[in-house]
Amino acid sequence: MEAVLARMRALEERLPPQDGVAVFNRVYLTVTETLHHRIEHGGFPAPRRAATLSVRFAERYLTAVEADRAPACWRPLLQYRRHPGIRPLQHALAGINAHIGHDLALAVVATCGELGCEPRALEADFDRVGDTLVSLEEHIREDLMPGPDLLEIADPLTHLVGSWSLERARAGAWSAARLLWTLRRAPDLAEEFADSLDAGVGLVGRCLLTPRG
Repeated sequence: MEAVLARMRALEERLPPQDGVAVFNRVYLTVTETLHHRIEHGGFPAPRRAATLSVRFAERYLTAVEADRAPACWRPLLQYRRHPGIRPLQHALAGINAHIGHDLALAVVATCGELGCEPRALEADFDRVGDTLVSLEEHIREDLMPGPDLLEIADPLTHLVGSWSLERARAGAWSAARLLWTLRRAPDLAEEFADSLDAGVGLVGRCLLTPRG
């Protein structure tokens, strides 16, 4: 956990504050610091499982933003990170969409493989990690949503961000993780499904980053 937190803090120092990746990174750094605190102070009954899942989850994001060619789910945020017509809330939600919709399922499978357990053994930890994300989503929207006057002018923005749900994304990630675990003995099918998941999440991210002018 300390290693991934250090990498996130290094990104925060390196990127300009208005960069779309920097916007998401600030949000995710807060989430990861909160998870680390809860794991260290007994908030998870199986701290090793929770820490492993959290680290594998964070590593997927860090690998994506540092790669020469990121997964499809991350490309919209990376391509539109400096677009003047996209608001910080859109950048944050596009990052959360990529990370929850795609990375979380693969992190669950990687954690199960590393610890030698079935996904159901991680379900309680998965739910607690998800609860941390949900509890912070409201604060994210409050901090990054434009003020009331601008909302009246930019009503399509409220419709756009209101159409995405972290709860639905989290439920989809759990279903995808279970299916990928079932398909682990059919690697061709598992890869095909993972590619399809990546592309679908990327399409949602592209919609979330529709410029508002």
